[in-house]
Amino acid sequence: MLKAWFAIKLWQRVLGALVLGIIAGFVLGEEAQSIRWIGDLFIRAIKMLIVPLIFFSLVSGIAALGDLKKLGDVGGKALALFLLTALASISLGLTMGTVFEPGIGLDVALAQGSDIIAPPDMSWTDRLLALIPENPVMTMAEGQILPLIIFAVLFGISLLMAGEEAAPIVKIVDAGAAVMQKMTMIVMELTPFGVFALMAWVAGTFGFEALLPLATMVGLNYAGCFIIILVVYPLILRFIARLPVMDFYRGIFDAQAVAFSTASSNAALPVTLRCVQRNLGVSRSVSSFVVALGATINMNGTAMYLGLVAVFGAQLYGIELTATSYLLIAVTATLGSVGAAGIPGSGLIMMSLVLSAIGVPLETIAFVAGINHIMDMMRTMTNVTGDATIAVAVGRMAGEIDVEEYVSDDDV
Repeated sequence: MLKAWFAIKLWQRVLGALVLGIIAGFVLGEEAQSIRWIGDLFIRAIKMLIVPLIFFSLVSGIAALGDLKKLGDVGGKALALFLLTALASISLGLTMGTVFEPGIGLDVALAQGSDIIAPPDMSWTDRLLALIPENPVMTMAEGQILPLIIFAVLFGISLLMAGEEAAPIVKIVDAGAAVMQKMTMIVMELTPFGVFALMAWVAGTFGFEALLPLATMVGLNYAGCFIIILVVYPLILRFIARLPVMDFYRGIFDAQAVAFSTASSNAALPVTLRCVQRNLGVSRSVSSFVVALGATINMNGTAMYLGLVAVFGAQLYGIELTATSYLLIAVTATLGSVGAAGIPGSGLIMMSLVLSAIGVPLETIAFVAGINHIMDMMRTMTNVTGDATIAVAVGRMAGEIDVEEYVSDDDV
């Protein structure tokens, strides 16, 4: 029985749980409230992961960059372009969520005992001071996300600066990141049960109108990714790399297909490298570094989605977002993307990071977990396309690209 259960891919189990949960909700009606505790258990399990996963993933991701002095010109340009595209993607997600208002129209109640945590009324001076944790251990215990991120980033940079002396700690941090990834996979196995219970509650309590926001979210996710792929990336290719756009998409198509079908940047990595090197003519040294780095920290599709979900959750629970809230979303989504690679369900974990930072209930995850894989396929294709775009742009600026190979019609 268990063997047959695990033989089914997780996303298929989640999608099946989504459909069955909706059916059960319509059959049980308000009685579906009685099984909501199963979904709440799933949400608590995700909350359990946030602090250790963020710390180990961020520190490990920064340490994986290697010696800061060795990054040089190529690394600096790649990081700058990754940051630029991430901010553009987050801004797009925030804009779409604000304009189309996918969460408006539902009056959602929190589980008993849960409260909406209002962001504290603080001056900008106090906010800046609050970014530096007086006691990192207490910061972790209290789940203060932004100070935790600041400490983790500084810790990771310090490991790079310490060099060989810090090698034992780097190994420990890498081991911690690997352990947390395994724990995340364990928690993700609870997803079908959590999605079933939560979708049964949503459908039974709110009826068919609760499903419309989900369809809207899927549509906005795909629209946002298409805008990134067809507008943001071509601007980089045309004005920074100064290369034809259509030749790029011809050369990267295989990697896009693998990324979309597997919803995994790691699975698409070998194909992406092959396309960038053989079809687009980027040197092996530049492509290997930039594409591998991008697979770790470049999550434009996910960044756009996180901004969209944050606005969706705020609308769902009637929370007014301020200019500071939008800034916090941008910061946490950008930094959080460093630890979002290679982990099944990582989008949900990063989602909890962003939502926690602005006081939006993590119960928002219940509304999107069931359709997460459908959207993750498109987000992954966007991420992989971005890795290739930056590799081409950096290769062009560094003089490490064969332009004749780039424009050739003879793909290998």
